[in-house]
Amino acid sequence: MNAQNQDVNWEKFLLETPQMDYSSPEVEQFIQTIPVYSNRVQQAVAIYETVRDSFLYDPYHLDLRPAFLKASVVVSKKRAWCVEKALLACACFRSFGFPARLGFGIVKNHIGVEKLKSYLKRDEIVFHGYVEVWIDGKWSKCTPAFDPRICKLSGVPLLEWDGSEDSLFQAYVNNGQFMEYLHFYGEFEDIPFELMHLEMQKYYPDLFENPINTKAFSFHFDPKLVSI
Repeated sequence: MNAQNQDVNWEKFLLETPQMDYSSPEVEQFIQTIPVYSNRVQQAVAIYETVRDSFLYDPYHLDLRPAFLKASVVVSKKRAWCVEKALLACACFRSFGFPARLGFGIVKNHIGVEKLKSYLKRDEIVFHGYVEVWIDGKWSKCTPAFDPRICKLSGVPLLEWDGSEDSLFQAYVNNGQFMEYLHFYGEFEDIPFELMHLEMQKYYPDLFENPINTKAFSFHFDPKLVSI
Protein backbone atom coordinates (compact mmCIF):
# COMPACT_ATOMS: atom_id res chain seq x y z
CA MET A 1 0.00 0.00 0.00
CA ASN A 2 1.49 3.34 -0.96
CA ALA A 3 1.89 6.28 1.39
CA GLN A 4 -1.13 8.20 0.12
CA ASN A 5 -3.44 5.34 1.15
CA GLN A 6 -2.01 4.61 4.60
CA ASP A 7 -4.51 6.92 6.32
CA VAL A 8 -7.60 5.68 4.47
CA ASN A 9 -10.34 4.37 6.77
CA TRP A 10 -10.92 1.11 4.94
CA GLU A 11 -13.65 -0.04 7.31
CA LYS A 12 -16.11 2.60 6.15
CA PHE A 13 -15.85 1.27 2.59
CA LEU A 14 -16.83 -2.20 3.79
CA LEU A 15 -19.75 -1.19 5.98
CA GLU A 16 -23.29 -2.30 5.43
CA THR A 17 -25.61 0.72 5.31
CA PRO A 18 -29.38 1.17 5.02
CA GLN A 19 -28.87 1.65 1.27
CA MET A 20 -26.29 -1.15 0.87
CA ASP A 21 -28.20 -3.71 2.93
CA TYR A 22 -26.23 -6.71 1.70
CA SER A 23 -27.23 -8.99 4.59
CA SER A 24 -30.92 -8.61 3.77
CA PRO A 25 -32.56 -11.82 2.51
CA GLU A 26 -33.23 -10.23 -0.88
CA VAL A 27 -29.62 -9.22 -1.51
CA GLU A 28 -28.23 -12.44 -0.04
CA GLN A 29 -30.36 -14.37 -2.52
CA PHE A 30 -28.96 -12.30 -5.38
CA ILE A 31 -25.40 -12.79 -4.13
CA GLN A 32 -25.93 -16.53 -4.43
CA THR A 33 -26.13 -16.06 -8.22
CA ILE A 34 -22.58 -14.61 -8.37
CA PRO A 35 -19.92 -17.19 -9.33
CA VAL A 36 -17.30 -17.72 -6.62
CA TYR A 37 -13.56 -17.68 -7.37
CA SER A 38 -10.50 -18.03 -5.16
CA ASN A 39 -8.70 -15.43 -7.29
CA ARG A 40 -9.66 -11.97 -6.05
CA VAL A 41 -9.50 -10.27 -9.43
CA GLN A 42 -11.67 -12.95 -11.01
CA GLN A 43 -14.10 -12.59 -8.12
CA ALA A 44 -14.35 -8.83 -8.57
CA VAL A 45 -15.00 -9.20 -12.29
CA ALA A 46 -17.68 -11.83 -11.60
CA ILE A 47 -19.49 -9.42 -9.27
CA TYR A 48 -19.33 -6.67 -11.88
CA GLU A 49 -20.57 -8.86 -14.73
CA THR A 50 -23.41 -10.38 -12.70
CA VAL A 51 -24.80 -6.99 -11.73
CA ARG A 52 -24.25 -5.59 -15.24
CA ASP A 53 -26.03 -8.46 -16.97
CA SER A 54 -28.85 -9.18 -14.50
CA PHE A 55 -30.83 -5.99 -15.09
CA LEU A 56 -31.80 -4.15 -18.24
CA TYR A 57 -30.53 -0.58 -18.17
CA ASP A 58 -33.55 1.69 -17.79
CA PRO A 59 -33.02 5.46 -17.39
CA TYR A 60 -36.74 6.15 -17.78
CA HIS A 61 -37.81 5.31 -14.22
CA LEU A 62 -35.84 7.28 -11.64
CA ASP A 63 -36.55 7.17 -7.92
CA LEU A 64 -34.41 9.30 -5.61
CA ARG A 65 -36.27 8.43 -2.41
CA PRO A 66 -34.07 6.74 0.23
CA ALA A 67 -36.72 4.14 1.02
CA PHE A 68 -36.66 2.93 -2.60
CA LEU A 69 -33.05 3.57 -3.61
CA LYS A 70 -31.50 0.65 -1.75
CA ALA A 71 -29.95 -2.65 -2.78
CA SER A 72 -32.76 -4.85 -1.44
CA VAL A 73 -35.26 -2.95 -3.59
CA VAL A 74 -33.06 -3.00 -6.71
CA VAL A 75 -32.79 -6.81 -6.70
CA SER A 76 -36.58 -7.09 -6.92
CA LYS A 77 -36.53 -5.44 -10.35
CA LYS A 78 -35.80 -6.55 -13.89
CA ARG A 79 -34.76 -3.07 -15.01
CA ALA A 80 -32.58 -0.53 -13.23
CA TRP A 81 -30.89 2.80 -13.89
CA CYS A 82 -27.19 3.45 -13.48
CA VAL A 83 -27.31 4.59 -9.84
CA GLU A 84 -29.34 1.55 -8.81
CA LYS A 85 -26.91 -0.83 -10.53
CA ALA A 86 -23.88 0.97 -9.09
CA LEU A 87 -25.44 0.84 -5.62
CA LEU A 88 -26.12 -2.89 -5.85
CA ALA A 89 -22.64 -3.59 -7.23
CA CYS A 90 -21.06 -1.59 -4.41
CA ALA A 91 -23.06 -3.54 -1.83
CA CYS A 92 -22.01 -6.84 -3.40
CA PHE A 93 -18.34 -5.83 -3.51
CA ARG A 94 -18.45 -4.98 0.16
CA SER A 95 -20.17 -8.26 1.01
CA PHE A 96 -17.25 -10.09 -0.61
CA GLY A 97 -14.74 -8.05 1.37
CA PHE A 98 -13.73 -5.52 -1.30
CA PRO A 99 -13.58 -1.91 -0.08
CA ALA A 100 -15.88 -0.07 -2.48
CA ARG A 101 -17.42 3.36 -2.88
CA LEU A 102 -19.86 5.09 -5.21
CA GLY A 103 -18.83 7.61 -7.83
CA PHE A 104 -21.00 10.09 -9.71
CA GLY A 105 -20.59 12.40 -12.65
CA ILE A 106 -22.36 14.32 -15.38
CA VAL A 107 -22.23 12.63 -18.76
CA LYS A 108 -23.45 13.34 -22.24
CA ASN A 109 -24.58 10.53 -24.49
CA HIS A 110 -24.40 11.00 -28.24
CA ILE A 111 -26.27 7.90 -29.43
CA GLY A 112 -29.90 6.92 -28.91
CA VAL A 113 -30.90 9.48 -26.29
CA GLU A 114 -33.50 11.58 -28.11
CA LYS A 115 -36.38 10.05 -26.16
CA LEU A 116 -34.66 10.60 -22.82
CA LYS A 117 -33.81 14.19 -23.72
CA SER A 118 -37.50 14.86 -24.38
CA TYR A 119 -38.20 14.13 -20.70
CA LEU A 120 -35.10 15.65 -19.14
CA LYS A 121 -35.12 18.71 -21.42
CA ARG A 122 -31.33 18.68 -21.22
CA ASP A 123 -28.46 16.94 -23.00
CA GLU A 124 -26.68 16.18 -19.75
CA ILE A 125 -27.32 13.07 -17.68
CA VAL A 126 -26.77 14.21 -14.11
CA PHE A 127 -25.53 11.87 -11.38
CA HIS A 128 -24.50 9.03 -13.65
CA GLY A 129 -23.29 6.31 -11.29
CA TYR A 130 -20.21 4.10 -11.23
CA VAL A 131 -18.28 2.13 -8.60
CA GLU A 132 -14.70 2.42 -7.40
CA VAL A 133 -13.20 -0.77 -5.95
CA TRP A 134 -9.97 -1.21 -4.00
CA ILE A 135 -8.21 -4.20 -5.53
CA ASP A 136 -4.56 -5.23 -5.79
CA GLY A 137 -3.35 -2.09 -4.08
CA LYS A 138 -5.25 0.57 -6.01
CA TRP A 139 -8.68 1.99 -6.73
CA SER A 140 -10.28 0.91 -9.99
CA LYS A 141 -13.47 2.36 -11.49
CA CYS A 142 -16.13 0.23 -13.18
CA THR A 143 -19.57 0.97 -14.62
CA PRO A 144 -22.10 -1.89 -14.46
CA ALA A 145 -24.93 0.13 -16.02
CA PHE A 146 -24.97 -1.09 -19.61
CA ASP A 147 -26.23 -4.65 -20.08
CA PRO A 148 -25.62 -6.72 -23.24
CA ARG A 149 -29.08 -5.98 -24.67
CA ILE A 150 -28.82 -2.19 -24.43
CA CYS A 151 -25.32 -2.28 -25.90
CA LYS A 152 -26.55 -4.33 -28.84
CA LEU A 153 -29.50 -2.01 -29.41
CA SER A 154 -27.20 1.02 -29.26
CA GLY A 155 -24.63 -0.59 -31.55
CA VAL A 156 -21.82 -0.31 -29.03
CA PRO A 157 -19.50 -3.00 -27.65
CA LEU A 158 -20.17 -4.43 -24.20
CA LEU A 159 -18.28 -2.48 -21.52
CA GLU A 160 -15.80 -4.92 -20.02
CA TRP A 161 -13.77 -4.50 -16.83
CA ASP A 162 -10.62 -6.47 -16.08
CA GLY A 163 -10.51 -5.73 -12.36
CA SER A 164 -7.53 -3.42 -12.81
CA GLU A 165 -7.87 -0.60 -15.32
CA ASP A 166 -10.68 1.95 -15.07
CA SER A 167 -13.73 1.11 -17.19
CA LEU A 168 -16.08 4.09 -17.29
CA PHE A 169 -17.66 4.24 -20.74
CA GLN A 170 -17.35 3.50 -24.43
CA ALA A 171 -15.99 6.83 -25.68
CA TYR A 172 -16.03 6.19 -29.41
CA VAL A 173 -17.87 3.70 -31.61
CA ASN A 174 -17.27 3.42 -35.35
CA ASN A 175 -15.38 6.73 -35.38
CA GLY A 176 -18.30 8.48 -33.68
CA GLN A 177 -18.47 9.70 -30.09
CA PHE A 178 -20.78 7.67 -27.85
CA MET A 179 -20.33 9.20 -24.40
CA GLU A 180 -18.27 11.82 -22.60
CA TYR A 181 -17.87 12.87 -18.99
CA LEU A 182 -18.45 16.58 -18.43
CA HIS A 183 -17.97 16.66 -14.66
CA PHE A 184 -17.00 14.37 -11.79
CA TYR A 185 -18.63 14.84 -8.39
CA GLY A 186 -16.13 12.42 -6.88
CA GLU A 187 -16.50 9.26 -4.82
CA PHE A 188 -18.69 8.74 -1.75
CA GLU A 189 -19.04 6.06 0.91
CA ASP A 190 -22.82 6.09 0.43
CA ILE A 191 -25.43 7.84 -1.70
CA PRO A 192 -25.26 11.62 -1.13
CA PHE A 193 -29.02 12.16 -1.27
CA GLU A 194 -28.96 15.88 -0.56
CA LEU A 195 -26.39 16.58 -3.28
CA MET A 196 -28.23 14.33 -5.73
CA HIS A 197 -31.51 16.18 -5.18
CA LEU A 198 -29.80 19.57 -5.34
CA GLU A 199 -28.04 18.84 -8.63
CA MET A 200 -30.99 17.16 -10.30
CA GLN A 201 -33.27 20.01 -9.30
CA LYS A 202 -30.77 22.46 -10.76
CA TYR A 203 -30.53 20.64 -14.09
CA TYR A 204 -34.08 19.25 -14.32
CA PRO A 205 -36.34 21.77 -12.58
CA ASP A 206 -39.36 20.76 -14.64
CA LEU A 207 -39.28 17.23 -13.22
CA PHE A 208 -39.60 18.64 -9.72
CA GLU A 209 -42.22 21.23 -10.59
CA ASN A 210 -44.28 18.88 -12.79
CA PRO A 211 -43.53 15.30 -11.69
CA ILE A 212 -44.19 12.54 -14.21
CA ASN A 213 -45.44 9.10 -13.27
CA THR A 214 -46.40 7.14 -16.37
CA LYS A 215 -45.57 3.75 -17.79
CA ALA A 216 -43.16 5.40 -20.23
CA PHE A 217 -41.36 7.62 -17.72
CA SER A 218 -41.47 8.26 -13.99
CA PHE A 219 -39.55 10.46 -11.59
CA HIS A 220 -39.88 10.38 -7.81
CA PHE A 221 -38.04 12.48 -5.24
CA ASP A 222 -38.06 13.16 -1.52
CA PRO A 223 -39.87 16.49 -0.87
CA LYS A 224 -37.88 16.97 2.33
CA LEU A 225 -34.67 17.23 0.28
CA VAL A 226 -35.77 19.86 -2.24
CA SER A 227 -36.69 23.53 -2.17
CA ILE A 228 -39.59 24.37 -4.47
